Amino acid sequence: MTRGDGRGGRAVTGTAVGARIRSLFIILFVSLCSIAMPERADAQSYRFSNVRIEGNENIEAATVLSYLGIAPGETVSAGELNAAYQRLVASGLFETVELEPAGGTLVIRVTEWPVIREVSIEGNKRLDDDTLLAVIQSQPARVYSPSVAEADAAAIAEAYLAAGRLAASVTPKIIRPSNNRVDLVFEVAEGGVTEVERLSFVGNRAFTDRQLRRALETKQAGVLRALIRADTLVPDRLEFDKQKLRDFYLQRGYIDFRILSVTSEFSRERNAVFVTFTLHEGQQFRFGKLTVSSDLPEVDVERYQREVKIRPGKVYTPQLLEATITRLELLATQQGLRFVRVEPRVTRNDAELTLDVDFQLVRGPRVFIERIDIEGNTTTLDRVIRRQFRVAEGDPFNPREIQAAARRIRELDYFETVEVSTEEGSGPDQVIVKVKVVEKPTGSLSFGASYTTGVGIGLNASLTERNFLGRGQTLEFSVQTGGGTQSGSFSFLEPAFLGRDVAFGLDLAYTQTDNASNSSYDSRIGVFRPSLTFPLSEYADLGLRATVRASEMRNVSPNSSAILTAEQGLGMQYQFGPGYTLSFDNRAGGLNPDAGVLVRFNQDFYVAGEQDFIQSTLLFVAERKMLTRDVTFRAVLEGGALYSLSGDVTKATERFFLSANQLRGFDVGGVGPRDLNVSNQDALGGNYYAVARFEVEFPLPLLPDEYGISGGAFFDVGSLWGLDNTAGGPAGANPVDDSFHLRSSIGLSVFWETPIGPLRFNFSKPLVKQPYDRERFFDLTVSTEF
Repeated sequence: MTRGDGRGGRAVTGTAVGARIRSLFIILFVSLCSIAMPERADAQSYRFSNVRIEGNENIEAATVLSYLGIAPGETVSAGELNAAYQRLVASGLFETVELEPAGGTLVIRVTEWPVIREVSIEGNKRLDDDTLLAVIQSQPARVYSPSVAEADAAAIAEAYLAAGRLAASVTPKIIRPSNNRVDLVFEVAEGGVTEVERLSFVGNRAFTDRQLRRALETKQAGVLRALIRADTLVPDRLEFDKQKLRDFYLQRGYIDFRILSVTSEFSRERNAVFVTFTLHEGQQFRFGKLTVSSDLPEVDVERYQREVKIRPGKVYTPQLLEATITRLELLATQQGLRFVRVEPRVTRNDAELTLDVDFQLVRGPRVFIERIDIEGNTTTLDRVIRRQFRVAEGDPFNPREIQAAARRIRELDYFETVEVSTEEGSGPDQVIVKVKVVEKPTGSLSFGASYTTGVGIGLNASLTERNFLGRGQTLEFSVQTGGGTQSGSFSFLEPAFLGRDVAFGLDLAYTQTDNASNSSYDSRIGVFRPSLTFPLSEYADLGLRATVRASEMRNVSPNSSAILTAEQGLGMQYQFGPGYTLSFDNRAGGLNPDAGVLVRFNQDFYVAGEQDFIQSTLLFVAERKMLTRDVTFRAVLEGGALYSLSGDVTKATERFFLSANQLRGFDVGGVGPRDLNVSNQDALGGNYYAVARFEVEFPLPLLPDEYGISGGAFFDVGSLWGLDNTAGGPAGANPVDDSFHLRSSIGLSVFWETPIGPLRFNFSKPLVKQPYDRERFFDLTVSTEF
């Protein structure tokens, strides 16, 4: 229906009226909401001509303003003001922060963190306070910081983690006594030790689990777990074990070896863990054809080929490869060929499982060492580290020489970690060598004890500093007593005398016996010996020395031989003379990592003093590891000769006596010439001796490796003979038998690596002997370091 307004106006429908009413209602609602709702924060702006800081006592106002970041008169939004607030809170300087705009002034009210009055640790039993306080940063008289306290709690927990206590938790708490001071307390819940209950391997075919466990630092827990400290689970140690496993296989020619995974599964009680290594062994490779080649006209290939000492068919090891490269590059340096490098080109023969190696001599890039930077050495002098480099600033850069220097720095054993890296210098032809080290203690206090059936208990102690005053020098004091013998010694070694590759040594020793084993007389012997040692080659040394020696025999028993009585009458005697030592030792770092020899020859010429004589000794040691390096065979040959000059007669204080370690199964001084015409039959010593010892060390299959117990067997044979004066008896009438009489013995040994030191038990049985020999069936020795 349509309705008019009576004046000819427009017709209005009911629908249009309703629409207008709804529009007016919406407009009214929006207007009311706009009046009731406040303005959005980000639309607000502030301008402060002044900033007032309240509550700061120790923190400077400038520091607060630097964190605030708002300049006077600057227009800032509410969001920017909130960001300034957050910066002040995040600074960690204040316990509470409040910002209040007051017209043109911004009021900042802060409450500073209190000063620490005392730091203490509670609940710790396994690790003492000194150990834990050394790893935290919070200190008395410093401002308390929650972030630092949390970091300290994490550091303490990390110390417990290294001790195998994964469940240890640390909570920092503060106690507020008064006067804006707090006591910071770290509450420790140590938890139990997480032990490695089982170490197992998956995928190993060439080596047994037992052989692989022996290569790891981590050990399984066993019955003797109270004495085994390596059976706790330490994540960092597992990473180290992974590298040791890689080295174990690579040293045995398994070039494709990989560790696929390492899983750790906790026991139900979470006090033990089961660690499983999943391995891919691959095949064992051996060296094939070994050649030397070069395109350089100045290189004599045949000369370099003779320096390759690896035999084809030998099991591949990286040490043999690196040693050969070093020999070839050293020869190039000696021939004046600069920037010549050796690049091994390896050809793999999967059918024959061999690796053919072609050592190619090439001309390397002309790069020089700009400088060598050393950091981290707070005690050790720079020169001690720098002299391990065979190169200096300005020399050609050789990456292998830098690697060798890094190895020598590690072998000093002065540092926990050694990192050697290179970076580009001031130009593309310049290199900067960076050495970063972390030092460790180099001093040790050692105590030792020994027990033998003939002598009884012996004690010894020594104090050693291997890096004296950070100069790389070695100082050692030692004292020993037992069996009627007391001795003391002092030694000093400077490995780089006057900055040269020459070692200077100084030794002093004093020994006094009071009716010692198998002798009824007292003696005093003093020695003063300076020395210089020169390297002859990589494995050979020449040592030169001068010796001043004083000796005296006293209180010879009336029942002793006339030989000893006559020697007592000589009184205190002095000898002086030069001497030398020639030595060769390639047992560590030689071309064959499984075998090596030690040869040492000594001669001392005592040509000044009351008695003139020449003393010569020879020592030869050969070692070889067999049966996947689990068994070690060792042969030792040694001998000595004392030759009197000008018809002089040697004394017992100068002659040789065999110790229980030189000829096992016999007592100290238990073999050799004796005067059988007298009742006490004192050991007289001899002018000559020769001993051969053969021994083998092997694991004991019935005992777990984690016990650190292994076995051994030995066979010794030797003799001591020869006197200048054989007139024995009380009156010196009946001759003494000083003939060459061969003795021999066999025995078994037990070696035990314990936390208090290595123990060795020897059980011996003489096979061939003389009726008057003094036997020793059992020996126990132990030494420890703290």
